[in-house]
Amino acid sequence: MLRSIESLHGCAVVARDGEMGTVSQAYFDDEAWGVRYLVVDTGNWISKRQVLISPYSIRHSDPGSDTVQVDLTRQQVRDSPDIDTRKPVSRQYETSHLLYYGYPRYWGGANLWGLDAYPAFPGSTEAPRFDPEAPVNPEPHADEPAADIHLRSTNAVKGCHIKAVDGSIGHVSGFVFDDVAWVIRYLSVDTRNWWPGGKEVLLATQWISQTNWFDSTVSTELSREAIRNSPAYDDTVPLSRNYEQSLHGFYGKEAYWSKDDTESLLAHIGDTAS
Repeated sequence: MLRSIESLHGCAVVARDGEMGTVSQAYFDDEAWGVRYLVVDTGNWISKRQVLISPYSIRHSDPGSDTVQVDLTRQQVRDSPDIDTRKPVSRQYETSHLLYYGYPRYWGGANLWGLDAYPAFPGSTEAPRFDPEAPVNPEPHADEPAADIHLRSTNAVKGCHIKAVDGSIGHVSGFVFDDVAWVIRYLSVDTRNWWPGGKEVLLATQWISQTNWFDSTVSTELSREAIRNSPAYDDTVPLSRNYEQSLHGFYGKEAYWSKDDTESLLAHIGDTAS
């Protein structure tokens, strides 16, 4: 289902043994646009600490429930590696975080989640296994960068200016993600600060050519006139496949779900053959 990242903000995060905080923002990578972590404010529960929750741990997050249920215990979260969300999230930290919870690395594979298109793996419906005596801050490998420069927070990207092929037009006003694959499909763009009578529109993340964090811009090869005339987006109405088809048809772009359907069919054929 497609929904806005903002629909998660303020949602209570509920572990197997009780509530543990609320969602404040998300981290995503600006290459594959996968939503890699939710940032959870724990309030006074553990000294106003913020923690990262991977989609691997999420069991349920219906839009109307105002809760995100995770297959973790409060003690597991309490003992998880510390994170300073004011600094870039390093690959070293991600490695220790995923090792702690027993989750696979998402990078280095052919798909959005490593070997898979979704954040799931055998045994993921059960509580992650971990050894409390095992080291959770291993030294990074020599061939790994100190930080993943493509991991960004939604709070930091919101407000970035959209740069079309022929100039600026609007700014990022939100994010629309797939809550099964945990991938951002669209950026919502507010054009009303660029032309009188402007509107909010959607840009598919596959149409983004570059992100520049030094000057806070997101670039696309689309023209300002095309964006100006594209179908309007109303975030109060659920995003339908009919609207998506209309949007992709307007730009003459291949639909992402055509590729997803092909990959699913090939995976099915592979499973049948084995």
